Amino acid sequence: MRFPFLLLAAWASIPRSSAQLNELAKAAGKLYFGTATDNPELSNSTYISILDDTREFGQLTPSNGMKPSPGVFNYTPGSIVANLATKNRQILRCHNLVWYSQLAPWVTTTTWTAASLTRALVQHITHEVSHWRSQCYAWDVVNEALNDDGSYRNNTFLQILGPEYLKIAFAAAAAADPAARLYYNDYNIEYAGPKARAAREKIVGFLQDAGIRIDGVGLESHFLVGETPSLEDQVENMQSFVRMGVDVAITELDVRMLNPPDEASLAQQTKDYQAAVGACLQVPRCVGITVWDFYDPFSWIPGTFPGYGSADLYFPDFTKHPAYYGVMDVLKNDTGVGRSRD
Repeated sequence: MRFPFLLLAAWASIPRSSAQLNELAKAAGKLYFGTATDNPELSNSTYISILDDTREFGQLTPSNGMKPSPGVFNYTPGSIVANLATKNRQILRCHNLVWYSQLAPWVTTTTWTAASLTRALVQHITHEVSHWRSQCYAWDVVNEALNDDGSYRNNTFLQILGPEYLKIAFAAAAAADPAARLYYNDYNIEYAGPKARAAREKIVGFLQDAGIRIDGVGLESHFLVGETPSLEDQVENMQSFVRMGVDVAITELDVRMLNPPDEASLAQQTKDYQAAVGACLQVPRCVGITVWDFYDPFSWIPGTFPGYGSADLYFPDFTKHPAYYGVMDVLKNDTGVGRSRD
């Protein structure tokens, strides 16, 4: 992608800060500022140099390497990011154990009974969580189990087991690694509405009423420029989960726009990123922020939303979006650190 010369020159002229995102987030009382990454990206040396810098990113999430294929236990893809996090002493958020998408074809074609699917689900979760035991700070145990209207998403697990599959999954994960934090993760639950209410009632409350541990809710936060919930709305929504006794985390933050980017879109994107990060800073039990990759060429957005992109914090030439500096300002203002750029 080629940018207008004057805009590119302006962005490139912004000096780098002496303090970086993870350092500032930790100074503000958060556990980490992190990023997702994926195995095919790890051959880019410039990208790796940023990913490895714990001043910038103190936490990693494997985008795809740990996603479920029940009954198939190939740990090689997930090990690549997990080992990188261990080498760098970065926190590892493990993602995910139960999801309706990217399932092995036999999962949907097998004729299941409640007993046989329960056995398969418990076996899958027990193997996965036990393998990564002590490496994962947190697991996204169940991912995206709700429709936007608040109903349970139709999938093989719901068809055979009903909502009980949520209890089975969280109980199995808790047994396999009692130290890992157990999360429900979803999108469009970052603001008040039927889906957020269902996440509280049909996921968090449902598990709690059964005496099954759930430690947190992951707010994916895939936003569109100019349509991001306000800071105040995000704070109140986070607090609605916290009042139930669970942590929250921003787990997959990006803010997409129509390409090519222009000054107005980039300015609005800065405000949108600031609203999300600022909301987390105002909620003590919002433990951290993860961007869903930091480098535009590795974003999932263009492949899913044709014509959209530029959703991350680094441009293709590795200069930084204005939103990067906007996030830095929010973090500095919360810590009382003065704005300085070298």
